[in-house]
Amino acid sequence: MSAEASITQSLERVGPRLQAVRARLGLTLAEVSERTGISRSTLSRLETGQRRPSLELLLPLARAYRIALDDLVGAPETGDPRIRLRPRRVRGRTVVPLTRAPGPGARAWKILVPRSFATPSTKTHEGVEWIYVLSGRLRLVLGERDLLLDAGEVAEFDTVVPHWFGSDGVHDVEILSIFGPPGERAHTRAEG
Repeated sequence: MSAEASITQSLERVGPRLQAVRARLGLTLAEVSERTGISRSTLSRLETGQRRPSLELLLPLARAYRIALDDLVGAPETGDPRIRLRPRRVRGRTVVPLTRAPGPGARAWKILVPRSFATPSTKTHEGVEWIYVLSGRLRLVLGERDLLLDAGEVAEFDTVVPHWFGSDGVHDVEILSIFGPPGERAHTRAEG
């Protein structure tokens, strides 16, 4: 794909991205217009792709939405090796991706699990998971085994085995999780 085609494709995605961000924030076009000074008709045309985005329009929108301009326009990563940590809530847990977007290879997360007495609901899928407990106590159900892992302990398992993890019900727990496709394994293994 040529550089010009890539730019055109990125610009075409800005409108739907603007609309999705506005919807996620629960704002109307009128409210965004009031915050940015951009007319409702211009905002509508931007979101539907009838108006080409410009810095004069995107900068106030990024400020109003409290989102980085790069994220608003879907700018490609540059040569910077640092990962931007973007925590999100998943089923009551705070999940922080520590690797870039999905692709081949292992993925890493820092996961904060609040204390709860959740009933385990095991799942299975292809892959290998490695979990390191940073703090608290993790309950890991692995097949027929129900294990408690303390801070500093590590577990590695094939995810085709039915599994679930959560709090022990008394402590919040913070873990590092590395998930790899079949055939990839971490180098540390829990014993016993």
